[in-house]
Amino acid sequence: MAVTTSISCLSLSPLLFSKTHHTYFPRLNPHPNFCKFDRCCLQTVSSRQNPLCLSSSGTWVLNASLVRAEASGNGREPMVPPYNVLITGSTKGIGYALAKEFLKAGDNVIICSRSAERVKSAVQSLREDFGEQRVWGTTCDVREGQDVKDLVSFAQKELKYIDIWINNAGSNAYSFKPLSEASDEDLIEVVTTNALGLMLCCREAIKMMLNQPRGGHIFNIDGAGSDGRPTPRFAAYGATKRSVVHLTKSLQAELQMQDVKNVAMHNLSPGMVTTDLLMSGATTKQAKFFINVLAEPPEVVAEYLVPNIRSVPANGSMKPTYIRFLTGIKAYSQIFSRFAFGARRNRYVLED
Repeated sequence: MAVTTSISCLSLSPLLFSKTHHTYFPRLNPHPNFCKFDRCCLQTVSSRQNPLCLSSSGTWVLNASLVRAEASGNGREPMVPPYNVLITGSTKGIGYALAKEFLKAGDNVIICSRSAERVKSAVQSLREDFGEQRVWGTTCDVREGQDVKDLVSFAQKELKYIDIWINNAGSNAYSFKPLSEASDEDLIEVVTTNALGLMLCCREAIKMMLNQPRGGHIFNIDGAGSDGRPTPRFAAYGATKRSVVHLTKSLQAELQMQDVKNVAMHNLSPGMVTTDLLMSGATTKQAKFFINVLAEPPEVVAEYLVPNIRSVPANGSMKPTYIRFLTGIKAYSQIFSRFAFGARRNRYVLED
């Protein structure tokens, strides 16, 4: 008998109705040749069965037997929800919002930050909403190799294994100025956090997941500059975020070269998010314009990203993905609406 897990139809709506090319979004497309549903029976014209299907009650369900079959064919244990999720830099901003959405979906979450005080406060707040045995937190400075190793040990102690590891920790040292005016301390902060810290986290996450029977998925969050466009006033930040994409591609190639079947590397792009980091740079006319036109609150972004992230292990695929919230088409559409209709003017900050 097929084992099924309920999934909110509403939470999957961004995946179902996205028209973005599948290279960037792992969509779950309802096919016109679906058969009539009998509990969790699904037929498509594809030779590979989709593990998600629609029940008679209108709820999307996961056919765990299909995921198990996919996994067993690759010599690994199946990965079925609830997932164990670890998010770095997750006591505030988009990291905290992602943690909340995973918890809402029924997953278990580990959060971390450099600040013990912020970790304690965030864990307490999340436990009030989701219970004592769903979320854990610990301090971790991703710039320090031993801290990252200790983070892995903490995760294994509390949850035994991690299915989804999200590298969100990042810094701009809250500094928006020309590179010629940047201090040594600020540059070291940005580069060690965004580049070295990411490498250390990827290294330890891969080592851990290689030894997990069910493997795992690692998502690296990009940022301004990752597409190669210039980032004046925060050049160092942009340069490090450009390196995120290159590192992910290189690690994907390494895993393929080593014939690794149970660990996958992905990129995650939240777009412009109204975090303290972004808003601290709202000091020029151009910055205010784009923040008002393109930025979204962390909660809105997380509501879209988490179902997309969860769809990756749900599909049983280990292929690399690049999940984007703010696509080019969406950005141009919102800019056009602003010029044509004055939309989003002064939405977050007053413009001159």
